[in-house]
Amino acid sequence: MIDDDRASRRMLARALSEAGYTCQEATSGIEALEMLQAAAPSLLLLDFHMPELNGAEVLSRLRGDEDPAIAQLPAIMLTGDGGEESEVRCLEAGANDFVTKPINLPVLRARIDTQLRLQSLRRQLQHQNDELEAWRENLERDLAAARLTQQSLIPQKPPPLPGWEVAAVYRPVIQVGGDIYGWLRMTDRRTLFWMADATGHGAAAALLTTLAKLLFHHGTAEHARPAEIMEAVNNDFRSIFGARSFMTAMCVALNPSSGQACIVGAGHPPLVVVRQTGTTELISSGAPPLGLLERSQFEESKIDLQRGDGFLLHTDGLFGQSKKGGEHWTPERLQSLLRGRHISAEAMLGKLLEQVAPAEGTPLADDLAALVVRRAVS
Repeated sequence: MIDDDRASRRMLARALSEAGYTCQEATSGIEALEMLQAAAPSLLLLDFHMPELNGAEVLSRLRGDEDPAIAQLPAIMLTGDGGEESEVRCLEAGANDFVTKPINLPVLRARIDTQLRLQSLRRQLQHQNDELEAWRENLERDLAAARLTQQSLIPQKPPPLPGWEVAAVYRPVIQVGGDIYGWLRMTDRRTLFWMADATGHGAAAALLTTLAKLLFHHGTAEHARPAEIMEAVNNDFRSIFGARSFMTAMCVALNPSSGQACIVGAGHPPLVVVRQTGTTELISSGAPPLGLLERSQFEESKIDLQRGDGFLLHTDGLFGQSKKGGEHWTPERLQSLLRGRHISAEAMLGKLLEQVAPAEGTPLADDLAALVVRRAVS
């Protein structure tokens, strides 16, 4: 309580003490500022008219303090001036509230209690904000670690496959996502290109992609045919999750010497085959997503890739709205887009991303992965 009038100050302090408040008194604004630096009270009562520093000047210094506990201290101005102009002056000075003299004690107590309650709510909110910020920082660290882990699972360099070109892209919605792809050497020396898209986004979906890579590695080591590999992945996936989670997948077993490829799909977007002649074909999945059915039938489709031929494996992240708005992309539209001759796998992927994918840094609606494999012309 700051008031240069000793009688008024003592009388008000006594009345508030009897009402259950603990009061400290200051005879001037300068003394009050010194006391505040030693120990901040819960609330400040100060007279507007005082020598040396008036109430407005005290509040001006108070609100500019570096310590938030002092700068945000609730303050009620006591003024003997009546009228709206005086009320405005008090609030413009930085007061949270004001009481005109002669002071009505019940009114003052009600306003003190209101400001103390508001201050308590502000502190609770600040505490919750601090906890939320700490949680967000921890989450960001976890996601950053998860991103590094997932990046280590996704191949960063094309496989050593003489006579073939490989280009790939992966863009998750957030730091981690539910799309994954890879390539494996099969027991008969073919190369298995595979791609999977787990349900959902974020960390939960990323964990499923980690499992997907392990299952494809295990299946490829144990089985020679792509249909058998897909069946093994489905059985293992379902044995872990039941039917609670699922993922789409497609694999292409490529014989790099002959150019013959066997394709097996499970609920995945169609494979786009692009011929050197400029024509295109779609090869659809013949089985439901992995994990849905206990015993799925996986059928193999075969194609022959001549020099200049290639194929596109992708997730449904490519089926978002076109860059110019309007209708969404479909397998048929992608097929039409890729018609024509392409000088390389990188060129084919670049054309695709230029027309379909949002620009780098633009928020995605879904995780996006695409893999282009092309037989070199010479």
